[in-house]
Amino acid sequence: MIQTPYLLYLGSTSDPLSIKTSRGIAMFRADDCVGEFVHEGSTLTLGLPQMGFVQAVQAGAKTLILGVASAGGLLTDELIADAEAALNAGLDIASGLHNRLRDIPKLAELAAQKGRTMIDVRDPAANLKVGNGLPREGRRLLTVGTDCSVGKMVATLCIEQAMQARGSLADFRATGQTGIMIAGSGVPVDAVIADFISGAIEQLAPARTDGGWDLIEGQGSLFHPSFAGVSTGLLHGAQPSAIVICHEPTRQHMRGLPHCPMPSLERTIAANLEQARLTSPDVVAVGVAVNTSMLAEKDARAMCDQIAETTGLPCVDPYAQGADLIIDRIEQCFAISRPPTSLSA
Repeated sequence: MIQTPYLLYLGSTSDPLSIKTSRGIAMFRADDCVGEFVHEGSTLTLGLPQMGFVQAVQAGAKTLILGVASAGGLLTDELIADAEAALNAGLDIASGLHNRLRDIPKLAELAAQKGRTMIDVRDPAANLKVGNGLPREGRRLLTVGTDCSVGKMVATLCIEQAMQARGSLADFRATGQTGIMIAGSGVPVDAVIADFISGAIEQLAPARTDGGWDLIEGQGSLFHPSFAGVSTGLLHGAQPSAIVICHEPTRQHMRGLPHCPMPSLERTIAANLEQARLTSPDVVAVGVAVNTSMLAEKDARAMCDQIAETTGLPCVDPYAQGADLIIDRIEQCFAISRPPTSLSA
């Protein structure tokens, strides 16, 4: 277990997308965050009190969350130096990077000497099985994307909150480091050996007979040359009854690949439905979740209206506008009735 409260690490990065782990935790577990650590000169902030490691310990922090995504998921020299300083100050450390904290000898030795805990979140379980694609009971929703880092985790969590608010049984199933830190469990699917990806998701969301929904966090994109393999394995293992397409409308090309243009929403919907039908022949698209954080509110609503008209699907920014329109479509498609409202005499 990762001890709370947290100090969220931003470091010296200038790329807003690279701090999505820290940002996600600040959004959905704000009560567990005492502050943020940034290097002098950095312009990024989550709006939390900025503090050093010793100051954070004095404020009650127990764990430094290395909530940044470096190139290739590597523990850079700066990250290692900061982790060393945090251990000396009395903090545990949790990391979602591909490089393991425990594989850095001086950090492992220092943690043992100080009695501190280091947690590598991107550690898949050892008992994963190969997927089989056999039909299984239950309803599952998977978020998919036109690109990576377009808000699939945020959309999934917002859909969970909206469904629960209506009295439906709905459970977020995390597949990335940020989601796992928020939910407390999950499968770091991009660290799973390729042969076991679909099987890992079958285990993450097994057969369900209580009428509830498993809401599975998507990863990558079928159209991103670097990450399409993970996205395909997720589609097959999730065996989704429904998919929600996530999109960032201001993006000009696939993240990190200027030579790869963004796919259209129509192409994205069609491709994801086709892949999903391998294990879920009756899958349907139930909505488009748009990340409008780069747009003015008026422009955001106009964009959503335009996308809804073009795709024939409800379109919202589920974080800024709520996910109710998508939940309405889910209830229509799957004949879900809301629980009766108790009336006072």
